[in-house]
Amino acid sequence: MNVALMKTKAEQALTEAFEASAAKLPGSAAVKARRAEAIGAFGSLGLPHRRIEEWKYTDLRGALKEALPPAVQDETALTIAELIVALGPLAHVDAHRIAFVNGRHRSELDDLSDASGFDIATLGKTLASAPTNVADALTKSDANGAIAALNAAFMTDGAIVRVADKAVLTKPLLIVFVRAGSARHAVTVRNFVSIGAGATATIIEAHVVLPGSTPDAQSNALTEVSVGKAATLHHAKVAVDDGKCVHLADWDVVLQADATYRGFQFSSGLGLARNETNVRYAGEGGKLDLSGAYMARAHEHIDTTLVVDHAVPGCESRELFKGVLDGHGRGVFQGKIIVQPNAQKTDGKQMSQALMLSADAEFDSKPELEIFADDVVCGHGTTSAELDPDLLFYCRSRGIPESQARALMIESFIGEAIDKIENPELHTALMAYAINWLAHTARG
Repeated sequence: MNVALMKTKAEQALTEAFEASAAKLPGSAAVKARRAEAIGAFGSLGLPHRRIEEWKYTDLRGALKEALPPAVQDETALTIAELIVALGPLAHVDAHRIAFVNGRHRSELDDLSDASGFDIATLGKTLASAPTNVADALTKSDANGAIAALNAAFMTDGAIVRVADKAVLTKPLLIVFVRAGSARHAVTVRNFVSIGAGATATIIEAHVVLPGSTPDAQSNALTEVSVGKAATLHHAKVAVDDGKCVHLADWDVVLQADATYRGFQFSSGLGLARNETNVRYAGEGGKLDLSGAYMARAHEHIDTTLVVDHAVPGCESRELFKGVLDGHGRGVFQGKIIVQPNAQKTDGKQMSQALMLSADAEFDSKPELEIFADDVVCGHGTTSAELDPDLLFYCRSRGIPESQARALMIESFIGEAIDKIENPELHTALMAYAINWLAHTARG
């Protein structure tokens, strides 16, 4: 006998919010029809909960007590100076920039004057005139369940980036989403990134907050990535907030033959975060290097979930994720490598590690291998540990104060993941975020 679950207050509010805002969301008639289908799909699915295996450690249905109203047609003003403050260390990265404030493009904050080798458009304007076939491509949501359905229903804007064949971008492209103002709201954005055959590019997504803004916020961000034949993409996402924001993010990545994808995710100051990544190889010879670093304190909860689908032979994947957990902070890692029956010569390795700074911190790790081929080299591992007391004693015996010794050891631990970043300015910015987090922890 099937027992229907009663809708929670948040689930009811999400459906009601869509009904109230549907007319204001950007989109042609075809897009509006797809939005209605998406909210209908969400109504059938409901928020993910612990009885769903992929959400076992992140019970969103239980954790999300309310659904904030969507940020639709937001007019919050932001100056370049305020944007720089919100970016913090990322402001020092020399990059082309496209900016969104509370889920809406703000052209006055862009910096694309000398950009070449790529085309960029905004999703909001594209949705407004999208015919049926384009609407179908821009709003698809069935692959990733309820959260992707909500994204399709509520998305307001985002970046559509197309890098030309054989182009080599001399500077990164920074896609920045700023949360600002006193209004409590939910921001929903979606990006599309297409890297042409033989091209090379670096793209940075930044989700940041202007100091002084309301701490209560929710965000849902989905990015679809296609890396063309023999192309290389360096892709990083930086999500930093003030410790209360709910941040739900999806990356869907497809690699063509001989493509290289180097992805990195950095998360800190998020009340509840779910970073989900799905990678599929569509051609032989693809290479993936996916890594990340996250830092959580108090009752913050950061979930990293990834699925790497080796669907063709002769591809390589590497994953390394490191977390630092203090107070009642909780880290979750779920990493699955799938090797399909014909994917011979697959080489896949995965590692997840957590450093526990508190006896109250929690780390849940579930690495998985599903191998249906016999000529493969695959492995995975996971560890969690406290700071090494012997090494701490050694540092103190050399005259290093305990607080400084602890900071150096933590920096070294998290730095191994951040060292995956090849852009020196971005590497410096991420280390600055980590050091600032440590300084706050030391004061606390």
